Amino acid sequence: MSKPMVVVQSAKLAQEVLETQDKNICNRPLLTGGKRLSYGGLDVALSPYNEYLKEMKKILIVHLLSSKKVDSFASIRQEEVSRLIQEVSSLSDASKVVNLSKLVLSFASSNSGRITFGKRYDDEEVLGSRYFSLLHEVEAMFVGFFFSDHFPLGGLIDKLSGQSSKLEKAFKEIDAVSEKIINDHLHTNKLQSERDDIVDVLLRLMNDTSFPFKLTKKHVKAILMNLFVGGANTTTAGVIWALTELIKNPIPMKKVQEELRGAIQNKGCILEGDLPMLKYFKAVVKETFRLHPPAPLLVPRETIQKINIEGYNILPKTTVIINAWAIQRDPEYWKDPEMFMPERFMHMGSSVELKAHDFMSMIPFGGGRRICPAYNFGLCQP
Repeated sequence: MSKPMVVVQSAKLAQEVLETQDKNICNRPLLTGGKRLSYGGLDVALSPYNEYLKEMKKILIVHLLSSKKVDSFASIRQEEVSRLIQEVSSLSDASKVVNLSKLVLSFASSNSGRITFGKRYDDEEVLGSRYFSLLHEVEAMFVGFFFSDHFPLGGLIDKLSGQSSKLEKAFKEIDAVSEKIINDHLHTNKLQSERDDIVDVLLRLMNDTSFPFKLTKKHVKAILMNLFVGGANTTTAGVIWALTELIKNPIPMKKVQEELRGAIQNKGCILEGDLPMLKYFKAVVKETFRLHPPAPLLVPRETIQKINIEGYNILPKTTVIINAWAIQRDPEYWKDPEMFMPERFMHMGSSVELKAHDFMSMIPFGGGRRICPAYNFGLCQP
C-alpha cells in the first residue's frame, strides 16, 4: 500500500501541527535515503521522538548550539570571514571570475568543520576538492525519490535504476571520512589549553557508564552527518539569496550599504558586537528567510496516533509536510508577499522572530519539539 500524506499550507494549520498537536506529530518518517545516511535514525534530525533524541539534543545544545557556546566560537567565525574577504579580493585583483556561491559554501563548511572537529572539510587531509561534489551527492540522496518509499516492489526499481547503488556509494564515502575524523581524535593527544570539539565530547560519552544510552561510533557518525549536511548549504543559500535580492532591488541595497558604512567608520570591518545595532541589515536577513526559507518544505513529520485537524481524521503513520515557502508568502498575512520589502520588519519591530512561537506565518527553522536545534548557530553565520 502507498503511504498517506498531508501537506500543510496555511499559518493557521501550521500552528495546529507545530503547537496544538505537536506531541502527536513529532516523529519522523524514515525514508530510504535518510535511513541509510543517518545509520538507521541515530542522528538528531531524523531520529524518532524518544528519550535518546532528547539526550542527544541536550548534548548538542550544551556543547555546540547554545547562545553562550555559539558566542565562544566568534574568533573562528572572524578568521573565516577574513579568509573569505581575502579570497574575493585576490580574485578581483587578478581580474578572475568570482564564484561567490562556491566561496560562501567553502566559508560556511570551514566554519562548521573547525567548530565540529577542528579542521576544514575541504582540507586535503579530510576531503579536499571532493568536498563540494560529495556534499551535493549526499544531499541529493537525503531528499531523493526512492520507489521503495512509496510502492511495495519499489526496491527492485531502485536497484535497476541505479538509485540504490548511488546511495550506497555516497554512504560509504562519507562513512570513511567520519571514520577518519573519529580515529584522528582517538589517537591525538590534545593539550589542556585546547578547546574540546563536539567529537571529543561524544567520544568521551562512549566510555561514560553514567550516560543513559550506550553510544557507539555509529551514533557519532550520524551526528557528524547532520552537521556535514546542515552546516553549510543552508547558510550558503541564505547569503546568496540575500545578495541576489539586493542586486535586484537597488533601494534596499543602498539602505543596507549606508547602514553598514556607518557602522564600519574607521574600524575597517563589521564586528559581531555591531550586529544588534544594524536594524535594517537584520530586516534584510528576515525578509530573505521569508521569501527563500532554507528548507522550502520543512523536514517531514509523522503522526504518532490518530488525530483530528479542522475536521479531518488523520491516521497514525501519516507523513505531514509543512510548506514553509507557501506559508511565508500567504497574502492573508503578508502585504505584497512576492515583493522584497525589508521595511515590513522595521514596522513590525521585534515582534517577528525566525522561530515559530506566536507568529506561525514565519517558520524557516520549523517549530515545536522538532525545531532546528542549530537555530542560534545558523543565525551567527554572515
